[in-house]
Amino acid sequence: MRLSRYFMPVLKETPAEAQIVSHRYMLRAGMIKQASAGIYSWLPLGFKVLRKIEDIVHEEQARAGHIAIQMPTLQSADLWRESGRYDDYGQEMLRMKDRHGRDMLFTPTAEELVTDIFRSHVGSYKDLPLTLYQIQWKFRDEIRPRFGVMRGREFYMKDGYNFDLTKEDALHAYNRHLVSYLRTYERMGLQAIPMRADSGPIGGDDTHEFLVLADTGESEVFYDSEITDLKFGDREIDYDSHEQCQAVLEEFTSRYARTDETHDEALFNEVPEERRRTARGIEVGQIFYFGTKYSEPMGATVADADGNRVPVHMGSHGIGVSRLLGAIIEASHDDKGIIWPEGVTPFHCGIVNLKQGDDEADAACEALYASLTALGLEPLYDDRSERAGAKFAGMDLIGLPWRITVGPRGLKNGVVELTSRRTGESEELPPEQAIERIAQIYGRASV
Repeated sequence: MRLSRYFMPVLKETPAEAQIVSHRYMLRAGMIKQASAGIYSWLPLGFKVLRKIEDIVHEEQARAGHIAIQMPTLQSADLWRESGRYDDYGQEMLRMKDRHGRDMLFTPTAEELVTDIFRSHVGSYKDLPLTLYQIQWKFRDEIRPRFGVMRGREFYMKDGYNFDLTKEDALHAYNRHLVSYLRTYERMGLQAIPMRADSGPIGGDDTHEFLVLADTGESEVFYDSEITDLKFGDREIDYDSHEQCQAVLEEFTSRYARTDETHDEALFNEVPEERRRTARGIEVGQIFYFGTKYSEPMGATVADADGNRVPVHMGSHGIGVSRLLGAIIEASHDDKGIIWPEGVTPFHCGIVNLKQGDDEADAACEALYASLTALGLEPLYDDRSERAGAKFAGMDLIGLPWRITVGPRGLKNGVVELTSRRTGESEELPPEQAIERIAQIYGRASV
C-alpha cells in the first residue's frame, strides 16, 4: 500500500478523553474513531489488525477441531426466560421491543441461542462431542465505558460452546480450549497467564481467565514468577488426547496465579517469597465449564447408549478479539508509539523514501515495493513529499516491526537501511539482502 493513497488520519495531538496508552495510540494512529460512548468505528489500519487477530483465532479454533457458525446480534428474550437469566443479567443487557411488541435483546453472550440450535438438531450421543463457535459483535451497556476498546460497550468477541455427553468429556473440552488459547495468544506475541477466576453471570464452578500483565490492567493479580518463564512454543499437541491436554493444563495452572477476586493469601504465602509477584492484568479471554446449567432448563438432551434422554454437559469459551488490540499495545509500546508483534502487524514492513522525486531513490523504492509484494508480503510505502523526520515519527507511531529506509547517500554505496522497531537497531544492506531478511522473518521464500 502506498501511504499517499491510504486513509490513515493520524492525529498530532492526543485527544483529552484518552486515559491509557492503547487508547491514545489507537486514536493518534487513526485506527479508530469514537461514534458514541464506548462505541467505535474501525478505520483501515485498526480494521487490518482486527482481521489479523481474527484470522489467528479462526486458525487455532480449526486446529482444535471446533466448528464456526454465525449467530445474530439480536435475540428473543423468550430464550433467556427459559434459562432463567433474562431478569438476572442486570442492566448491562440492552433490552428493546420490536414493532410487534416482542421483547428482544442485543447479544451480550449466546449460551441460550446456541443451546436452542443444539436441541433442534442434535439428538444422539453419537453426534458428540461437538464444539460450535462464532466471532461476532456483542453489546454490554457498561455504566462507565472507558479506556477505548478495552472497556467499550460494543465489542468483537469469539465465543465458543462445547456439548458433551459426560462431565469427563466436557472437562476434556475445557482443557482443550485452554491449550488452544495458549497457542493463540503466543502467536500474537502475548504471554497470557491462565488464572483461576470467578464465573460471574455465566455460571459454573470451573473457570480460568487469561490475563496479560500490564500497568493499566483492571485487575490486581498475584502470581508465582515461575509462570512467566513458561512458553507453549512449537510443541505439537493431539487435541483428542485427554492426557496431553491435561498435562498442559497442569503445567500452566499448577503454579499460583489468581486475580484479586479469588486470591487466597494463605496459598500465596506458600510460594517462596522471592517468587511472589503482584501486578496489574488485562483480561483477554475466559473459559467455563458449567455442566447442565443451560441444557436442563432448556431441554437440550440426547439419547445415551441405553436410549435414555440425558442433558448434555456444556462449557463456553471467550476471547476478546477487539480488546486484544488494546492489550497488545499496552504490552508492546514505547514513548514513540506502538510496537506490533510480527504476527498481527497491519503491514509487514515500512518503506521510507528520504528524497521523494529523486529518480534513483524513487526507482529503488518501487523495486523494493514490487519485490516484497511478489513474496506475498504487504509493505507500506511512505511515498509522500514530507520531511524525513515526519516520516520516521509516523512509522514509529504506527509501529510496523521493520522499516527500510532509502536515500541517495546510501544508494551511492549500494545499500539501504533496515531498522527494527522493537530494538531500534539498524543495519545497512544491499536492497536484495534487505528483501531476503524480511522474507526470512515472515517465513516467505525469496525470489
